[in-house]
Amino acid sequence: MRLLRLLGATLVGGATVLALPAAHAADYPNKPITLIVPFPAGSGTDAVGRIFGAELSTILGQQIVVENKPGANATIAASYVARAKPDGYTLFVTTNTSHSAAPWLMKNIPYDPVKDFTPIARGGNLPFILVANPKRPWKTVADLVADARQHPGRITYASGNSTGIVAGATLANRAKIDILHVPYKGTPQGLTDVVGGQVDFMFTDLASGLPFVQSGQLRALAVSTAERSAIVPDLPSMAESGVPDFDLNSWNGYFGPAGMPPEVVAKLNDAIKQVVAKPDVRKRLAGLGFDAFSSSPEAFGQFVGEQRDLWGKLIRDAGIEQQ
Repeated sequence: MRLLRLLGATLVGGATVLALPAAHAADYPNKPITLIVPFPAGSGTDAVGRIFGAELSTILGQQIVVENKPGANATIAASYVARAKPDGYTLFVTTNTSHSAAPWLMKNIPYDPVKDFTPIARGGNLPFILVANPKRPWKTVADLVADARQHPGRITYASGNSTGIVAGATLANRAKIDILHVPYKGTPQGLTDVVGGQVDFMFTDLASGLPFVQSGQLRALAVSTAERSAIVPDLPSMAESGVPDFDLNSWNGYFGPAGMPPEVVAKLNDAIKQVVAKPDVRKRLAGLGFDAFSSSPEAFGQFVGEQRDLWGKLIRDAGIEQQ
């Protein structure tokens, strides 16, 4: 009988312990949340992340602290989040750079883009545009390609993230031209040098590049997608510009470390969906060149795996995969 009582107490105690995560999740969040951004302040992901952070703070009732950890194709930030405690207080807003491209562009990355993260929700897409220094004689992509063929190895392009790297290499591959890649730690630094004339052109997200285009400091030649963008409908696609099979887009989404409580994931997913459902927020984001929408955690997780494989093919086709 005494043994039965001890077993019963153990079972009750175990049930209490098992109930703790659920109770903790019900109280979530009860302290500030850190949102890690893998790019510098002033980048498109940073600008979008800060808008989402402010809105999430209102919805969740806790401060969202945005922390930039740029560098190494977003792998510094991704590694930091992968090692964080999976309690919902360290979140990651990132793009295809850390999860789709870095596994192919770098020999070794210290995380698995699928196994080491909890997918929470899509945030939307950041369309990219090809921008050039307006002092260059190019009015179209065809002009740039023709010039590059006449002067192989002399025309330069900047990149501040994986999309910029892969887009430039894909252009070189599809158009059969020899152009020189100049990598930067982040998009703002690359844009500064294109504006200053140190580099000739760049593929950049709309959020970062559009203000320079609108001010006349840069000239936009095309969008990087197969179809024209509703945000900049006057810009031709790369296919329209004479470069076939060119369709690159930068996705944006929210993760936490692997092993987050499902209740916390569900609460964050619902909050992100509330953000993208606000017409005023969608309008502000569109003004930055960001197409906001969301998804379930399950759909986002499947999408991440599919995108990893797709970007692997793009990078292999461009001949820039690291062995």
